[in-house]
Amino acid sequence: MGKLITTTKPLIFQSKLLCFSLLYLFTTLFLALYTILSQSKCLFRSSPLDPIQDPLFSYPSSYGEHKYAVSTTRSTCTSPIFFSDYLDVVKEIKNLIQDSSSAEESSALRYMQGNAESFGGNLSTKARFSYFDRQIDHTQVPCGFLKKFPISDSDRIAMEKCDGVVVVSAIFNDHDKIRQPKGIGGKTVEEVCFFMFIDEVTMKGLEDHGMIGRESREHKIGVWRIVKVAKEELYESPAMNGIIPKYLVHRLFPNSKFSIWVDAKLQLVVDPLLLIHSLVISQNVDMAISKHPFFLHTMEEAMATARWKKWWDINALKHQMETYCEHGLQPWSPSKLPYASDVPDSAVILRRHGVGSNLFSCLMFNELEAFNPRDQLAFAFVRDKMKPNVTINMFEVEVFEQLALEFRHNLKNKRHESLLSTSTRTKRAHPGFLYVNATCCSKCQKYLLTMWDQSNH
Repeated sequence: MGKLITTTKPLIFQSKLLCFSLLYLFTTLFLALYTILSQSKCLFRSSPLDPIQDPLFSYPSSYGEHKYAVSTTRSTCTSPIFFSDYLDVVKEIKNLIQDSSSAEESSALRYMQGNAESFGGNLSTKARFSYFDRQIDHTQVPCGFLKKFPISDSDRIAMEKCDGVVVVSAIFNDHDKIRQPKGIGGKTVEEVCFFMFIDEVTMKGLEDHGMIGRESREHKIGVWRIVKVAKEELYESPAMNGIIPKYLVHRLFPNSKFSIWVDAKLQLVVDPLLLIHSLVISQNVDMAISKHPFFLHTMEEAMATARWKKWWDINALKHQMETYCEHGLQPWSPSKLPYASDVPDSAVILRRHGVGSNLFSCLMFNELEAFNPRDQLAFAFVRDKMKPNVTINMFEVEVFEQLALEFRHNLKNKRHESLLSTSTRTKRAHPGFLYVNATCCSKCQKYLLTMWDQSNH
């Protein structure tokens, strides 16, 4: 008789526990490898676009563009903001730009012309406040440029040719590093202008790192066109010079329809077209800006500014707040809705260029020239007092953390710090907000009592 042949399973398949262990091991290895190689570092995250993968600029190792990143707890794999399909967004924004009609131009602001000792005219309180109501007055609005903005003719021509979306930033006194945006789509480089305003000090640093040529008259670093500003003809304060491109972007780029201001300490990680569409166009607002992560009331920011020496003249801060209190500044309350807060984080500002956002920007600039470049202090007063009202999407802090990475400012050498400290030594304030000339009461007493009463309920 023939011999019975029996087959047995290999030992590796005889144990169910071993099979499940191997399956778990291989699955874990696959997911780990996918996460490491994925651009988003996320599992199964869908993207509204296929971003450019190649580096936009090759930095020298000495520059350290990614040094001193500020840690965050944000999740890069879950987003609090919805983005539409990238190609649909590109098409919609192009159509909106093309459809911008002469009807908008007929209702546009007219700006004051002339010559003055300062770039903005250094207007009195009465003069500045007289332009807040555009419903009854159609005179020319003061909006900077009462002195020539000192840039080259070639840069000015390039800025006038930008007729769609512009992304703007600035570095004065070599305070930050130039960083390329991440996550931008292939068509964005064609449709969006990127302009970085710098001064001579910053320019020299870029030349020392070999990032721009010393003899070249036009400069570009990655997507950024570099515009050199002769700051000697503007303000002594580098921060105030940075306020010009931050708040007068609609005048520097008179033909642009949308803009995004990005502080140089930030690196955009979301395509600017997606941001404009999601935060401005879809919300049907004039502009979008983040709420402050900690403060709700203007006076909270003013106190923090004084306490942490964010501005050196404490008496001037006090005078600014008393001026606003005297003319009607109120603490935030639910009656101010849909404005969600009185204090923004203005590191990113998105605008639809039109009467609302342009008037707001002009009025803001005038206040900042009159007092100091701490724009969070004037924000609520200008917003609440101007007519017609400006529509603002004050989005959550979680959204802000999703759209940009934050880095610390450049470290300064000891010699620079000593020169800075002697030229702008902090001035101590006179008696507090509740007392004037040693007698009660300050013009901000009612504001403070209302704010403290709200905080106790």
